[in-house]
Amino acid sequence: MTIGLPKSLLYHYYSPLWKAFFNELKVNIIESNDTTTKTLILGKEKSIDESCLALKIYLGHIEELKDKCDYILVPRIYSLKKTEQVCTNFNAIYDIVRNTFPDIKLLNYNIDVKHHKSEKNGFIKIGKELGFSILESLNAYKKAKVIENIYYKNEEKKAKETLKTNNTKILLLGHPYILKDSLIGKNIINYLKKNNISLIYSYQIPRDLIDFNCNKISKKIHFTMNKELVASFNHFKDRVNGTIILSAFPCGPDSLSNEMIIRKRKKHPTLLLTFEDLTNNTAVITRLESFLDMLKGGIHL
Repeated sequence: MTIGLPKSLLYHYYSPLWKAFFNELKVNIIESNDTTTKTLILGKEKSIDESCLALKIYLGHIEELKDKCDYILVPRIYSLKKTEQVCTNFNAIYDIVRNTFPDIKLLNYNIDVKHHKSEKNGFIKIGKELGFSILESLNAYKKAKVIENIYYKNEEKKAKETLKTNNTKILLLGHPYILKDSLIGKNIINYLKKNNISLIYSYQIPRDLIDFNCNKISKKIHFTMNKELVASFNHFKDRVNGTIILSAFPCGPDSLSNEMIIRKRKKHPTLLLTFEDLTNNTAVITRLESFLDMLKGGIHL
């Protein structure tokens, strides 16, 4: 039996947990390839026009993966905290995939803390569906959580080391599925690194400092993933030379948190790049060049 992991959306939050869990149970996994232009084209064919760029890419990964495995893991996440909610795409993604690809087998778990559906019980559920006992699944989940925590601690350490460098430092702020995507974030990252820029990523903020830093800017943010973005800006802004925000159009939660960050930035140099399509890389590079020139010249907009 082989479980397919689409390398998009939730993958970039949970891949250390997923892979550790399945490896502990000795279940084969296969990941989709990095995003390409073909992936995006396939996703567009499966999407409605109003879908955000990230969702179109995700459906493209499903299309590329569907004939290579027995199940594809497509979890549904509604809430990770009682008073918060995640993006509506994460609420609906299971139903979207099930209706778009009716012939493939999906492996699913549901996290909805507001209605007492925990992550732990979700992993026990998928373990049971794969033929494992509650004890086997629970032990695998606990070990996987340890590995996940190590992953995030290592990211925190990387950020601390980067902050010690004498290079120009930029906070690259965006959801992991934007920053880590080979078609969106990779080109930005490669360009900045070629220009000797040291990068801090918003997902490198210590997990236990997200609420504290977010509350410094706003106590009313409802969307969990956007709290991370706002918190990261507050946590890193005084230790970097500038911030670049990457967003996929049309993301409602991002439009609110991005505006909030821009209003609170004061004189902190900030560039917002919103991607609706990925056909004009030249325009993006031109804006990055101008932003770096501004930083070098000490100009504050």
